[in-house]
Amino acid sequence: MNSNKHIYFFTSKDKDILQTCDEIKAQMEPYGFKFVNNHEEADIIASIGGDGSFLQACRKTNFNKDKIYVGIRTRLDQNYLYVDFSVDDIQNLIDSINSNDVMVRKYPVLEVNLNDQMSYMCLNDFYIKSSVIKPMKMEIYIDDEYFEAFNGDGLLISTPTGSTGYNKSLDGAIIDPMIRSMQLTEIASLNNNNFRTVSSSVVLGETRTLKIVLDKEGNYYPIMGLDNEALSIQETEFVRLQIKNKYIRTLRLPHNSFWSKVQRKFL
Repeated sequence: MNSNKHIYFFTSKDKDILQTCDEIKAQMEPYGFKFVNNHEEADIIASIGGDGSFLQACRKTNFNKDKIYVGIRTRLDQNYLYVDFSVDDIQNLIDSINSNDVMVRKYPVLEVNLNDQMSYMCLNDFYIKSSVIKPMKMEIYIDDEYFEAFNGDGLLISTPTGSTGYNKSLDGAIIDPMIRSMQLTEIASLNNNNFRTVSSSVVLGETRTLKIVLDKEGNYYPIMGLDNEALSIQETEFVRLQIKNKYIRTLRLPHNSFWSKVQRKFL
């Protein structure tokens, strides 16, 4: 990909981050890189910061599968899932982009549709919870076929890369990103003689559609989140989720697979 050298930097307005961005540009410019102010004109979209900054970069640029996304970390003492490069070794980023042998990995992206009216994307996960102090009732359908009735704190639906985050803390499985799928995980479900769910997380293949229908009598005013961003929408009747052919592309570096990242982050 050494001919694709137009880069858009996604940064916060923090003074130190902006200074770091200028320093990175100064190191890359002698190698023929061009810096653009419009992400649509870029070949590469680079975030500066941690995984949160990377997720925001994807969101603010509409999860464009025609671009290459890279993350550059500023905290050298942290291990990240999406951020592969470091501010103290920009030469590694330059060499990786210029290499003729560089490979690209594809990460599945989840589409979240509210009431068949508003559509959103997320790379990590989507959750829905009640904003009032009482269990929330929802019906779950898989490919429009009734699966179960849920009663509890909420539901989390994660992508394979998102399976290492909130999902993992709920005892969900870690899923290989090569398995294009989404995972449904319960958040504190009630299971007794009156209410019963499958209780374990459920992994659905890329062709499946998951539908969550809210109990109309509940008045839950649900809290919904996409990656690290909240949705302030109250009138929600149902949520439809699917993976299909949606994804983002990132640089795939030697000896830096998804599983090596998991190993560094957790073991």
